Amino acid sequence: MGKPRLSKRIFRSKAFQHIVGYLVHKTLSFVCYSNKLDKDHQLQLEASEAHEPVIFAIWHGQHFLMPYVYPRHKRKNMVALVSKSKDAEFNAIVLNLAGYDVVRGSGGRIREATLKKGGVSAILELLGFLKTGKNVCVIADISKGEPRESGKGIVTLAKLSGRPIVPLAIATSRFKVIEGSWDKTTINLPFGKSCVRVGNPVFVPGDSSGEELDMLRKQVDAELNNVTREAYEVVGHSI
Repeated sequence: MGKPRLSKRIFRSKAFQHIVGYLVHKTLSFVCYSNKLDKDHQLQLEASEAHEPVIFAIWHGQHFLMPYVYPRHKRKNMVALVSKSKDAEFNAIVLNLAGYDVVRGSGGRIREATLKKGGVSAILELLGFLKTGKNVCVIADISKGEPRESGKGIVTLAKLSGRPIVPLAIATSRFKVIEGSWDKTTINLPFGKSCVRVGNPVFVPGDSSGEELDMLRKQVDAELNNVTREAYEVVGHSI
């Protein structure tokens, strides 16, 4: 097997990824702070504090401004789950630059049974962070899976940790949707209005059966869809 093409080697080099990650971080930070916040922004964020530590849930394609929702001094209390794929390296770099701890793994496909095999170090790390009082941020739906349908990973994490799932949505009045993407990826644009909405916490009892977990997973979907729709309505859009 021959060496990868030069362009691919450059793309995957750590130096290139850190440069691009830094530029993306600065761009997203600018977009976030150039949008006028909804007047209820602070109240929405404070609503989840009574339940901390929590597992924040957000949809794929709606997650780009998530690292900048909280002021920087509060981000030290946040941990984000990022895919192990090489393409997700940029996401990890951006999150680190924004002030988050990062755990690498596939959140959507976590199964409770896999823990018995000694695997899934990601969920074990997340459980450890939750135990120390840190909040965890997880993209609920599975990459390249069914959009806006959470995987079993997030409810499994809630069951094992005893911590609630809190749906989180961020919307800006100016954005561009990549229609050809599987998750309708939304690129937030500057110089508009922004809105953050936090949903009702979903608690997952430690003795939940498989059927109950599936019902609670659907409850997460409904809550997350509700807050996403509400956030867009506040900035003048319907989805």
